[in-house]
Amino acid sequence: VATCENRSEVEAQSLPQVEEAARVAQERLNTMQREQMLIQQQLQIFETQRGHVQGNVQQLDSRRSRLMLERDNLPQTDLGLLEQSQQQLAEMQAEYEMQQQQLAELQERLPLADAERRKQRDTVQELERQLAQTDARLNALQQLQAQLDNDKNLKAWLAQHQLDNAPRLWQSIRIEQGWEDALEAVLRERINALALPRLEDAAGWSDVPPAKLAVYAANGSPANKTAVLSGLTPLANYVRCQDAQTAPVVEDWLAGVYAVSTLNEALAQRSNLPAGSWLVTAQGHLVGAHSVLFHAPDSQLHGVLARQREIEQLQQETQQRNAALERGKQQSALAEEAYHSVEGRIAPLRSSTSDLQQRQHSLQMQILKLTQANERTQERNVQIAQELEELAERVNNDQREKLASQQAESDQARQQSATQDNLLREQRDRAQKAQHELQEARFFAKTCAEKLADLEQNMKQQGETLTQLEEALAHSRNEQAHLSEGDADQQLQGALQQRQMHEQALAEARNILENATLNLNRMEQERMACEQKLHPLREKVSEITLKEQEARIQFEQWAEQLQGVDEEPLLPLIEGAKAGGLQNELTRLGNDITALGAVNLAALEELQTAQERKTYLDAQAKDLNEAIETLEDAIRRIDKESRDLLMATYEEVNRHLSELFPILFGGGDAKLVLTGEEILDSGVQVMAHPPGKKNASIHLLSGGEKALTAIALVFSLFQLNPAPFCVLDEVDAPLDDTNTERLCRLIQKMSDKTQFVYISHNKITMEMAQQLIGVTMQERGVSKVVSVDIEEAMKLSEDSGGKAAVVPA
Repeated sequence: VATCENRSEVEAQSLPQVEEAARVAQERLNTMQREQMLIQQQLQIFETQRGHVQGNVQQLDSRRSRLMLERDNLPQTDLGLLEQSQQQLAEMQAEYEMQQQQLAELQERLPLADAERRKQRDTVQELERQLAQTDARLNALQQLQAQLDNDKNLKAWLAQHQLDNAPRLWQSIRIEQGWEDALEAVLRERINALALPRLEDAAGWSDVPPAKLAVYAANGSPANKTAVLSGLTPLANYVRCQDAQTAPVVEDWLAGVYAVSTLNEALAQRSNLPAGSWLVTAQGHLVGAHSVLFHAPDSQLHGVLARQREIEQLQQETQQRNAALERGKQQSALAEEAYHSVEGRIAPLRSSTSDLQQRQHSLQMQILKLTQANERTQERNVQIAQELEELAERVNNDQREKLASQQAESDQARQQSATQDNLLREQRDRAQKAQHELQEARFFAKTCAEKLADLEQNMKQQGETLTQLEEALAHSRNEQAHLSEGDADQQLQGALQQRQMHEQALAEARNILENATLNLNRMEQERMACEQKLHPLREKVSEITLKEQEARIQFEQWAEQLQGVDEEPLLPLIEGAKAGGLQNELTRLGNDITALGAVNLAALEELQTAQERKTYLDAQAKDLNEAIETLEDAIRRIDKESRDLLMATYEEVNRHLSELFPILFGGGDAKLVLTGEEILDSGVQVMAHPPGKKNASIHLLSGGEKALTAIALVFSLFQLNPAPFCVLDEVDAPLDDTNTERLCRLIQKMSDKTQFVYISHNKITMEMAQQLIGVTMQERGVSKVVSVDIEEAMKLSEDSGGKAAVVPA
């Protein structure tokens, strides 16, 4: 350790000297490099000046007169106009940047607003489609529930006894999902039982029902609770009654019926059933003590409970979707308003920006012209002044003497440059040597510092261990003074054992320290060996450097031979090849070229023809690509315009339909619904709801309702571009009198702008006409046109005392 510390101190003392020597050598090297660079630059300047002086001495007088004449004739620039134009340009630039920023913000907001508008529109359409599907499903289920009693005789009997509106049992009970078939198998036709105020009223019926019918007392008292078998679950536990009046009859009918999961479980438990009790599975199979009744859905009452549960769920879902649809429509209207607001602000701002840009461009051109003219005048003045000064200096008689002195200084600078090169090389070698010594000293100092740190750590650990042992020994002596001889012996033995253990640990630590010292010595020997191997490697680096210089010389020679030759086709041939192989390949190629014979003199003409052909084809391909881009832009523009126009038409027709449909039906509502997401590819579905109906599709309407819906749709389309004439051919044929009157009122309202030609056999329709034209056949095969002017007929009727009548033929 002492040896290492001494060596570390020696190296640490010598390290600053070595670093200072390396720094001084490096600074001196940099100084000499800068001086050499300045000498070379000065030498180049001397050479350039000498060439210029020799070339310009003979032209000095002629140039002086020409420059003075040019200086007198230079144009003068209007600086006031230039300053005013620059101020206007700055104001325009600020205004243009502000408008550009506003336009950029609006253009960024426009796609977002458009996307939000489309998103809200798609959301509304999706909500409308989902609502239509839900309404259709709900109406279908409600119609199925309403058609449970399809027996005409039973319906008549119920109407005769005023029981057709009596509540049914299935309307007042609910069962957990999965047990519907079980309850239907147990109750059967009783699930459609009627509720009577008093069960004794059935005794007053003079005739019995013509079909199966079950009734129950709506004011019955609760039945006596029956004992429940242990280990079994009554089916009544899965049933929930909507009102307390239904609970007694349900408990009565389900008494002694227990629910089990599977048929095997029911068969295993049937031996425990008392008389009159049954086990029912989720599939509806009934198992008694001595029999099994398999369930099959053969009744029209099958699924009534499941349908009722689905109807309630669909009603809640319809309410939620109606609320969501209303919110979606409001959001869609807000998004549409925001989009049109942004779109309306872009066009005037873009026009103003374009106008301002044109004005700014013209002003910039004016400023540029004035500035360039002023700069050219000033630059030329400065140049002329400088040239005149140079000419005045060069005109002196001692110009030639200065040239000679410059030649001498140039030769002296070359000598100094050569001397400086030699000094620079010597100083570079000394700097490298000092740098190498500095690195070795730093490495050795770092190694010694690491060794000292390790030894200090080990000594510190041993010192701590020794301190602990001394404290333990003092503690043991203290205890020995207060303890008996037997206890002291025992503690002494324990202390001796601990001491042996600590001595063993100390011996192990010393062994580890010795091993570490041996490893450190071995690593030091390896370092010295590596330093000995470093010298051959440096010699090898010098050899490689010489080979690299030789290869560079060969490369320059080959580069001179390949000057003007395209090297890219040759690169794949020479990759991985050797110089001797390349020489052999060069010889072979020369022989092959010689074997080819004479050169094709027409190859250049053929190449020129091919290049012209390629240029022509490239131009054609470019034209085709531009045409394709133009067509694609036109297609995109047409699609956008078509989509906007079609959407506007769809919304306009929908608005007219929602106005005309209530007029023709006296209420209700109708609308058009897109069946797809893309308006250009989707179809249109008519959703019509006459007053008092909740149909899911137009196919569920009657013939007259379909005709009125079609008329409303046709008139909605007609109002997009009203024509002066409209021909209607017996459109009132499937309509009754009430609907015909509504149609006539609508036609009279629309006749203010359009003249209607109406072909009809309906008297109500004829009464609204102002001019009647009929066709009669008084003779076989001979037709005759008869016309009646209603106003003239009314005047004639009034003149004759009201006794005349007009009957169209």
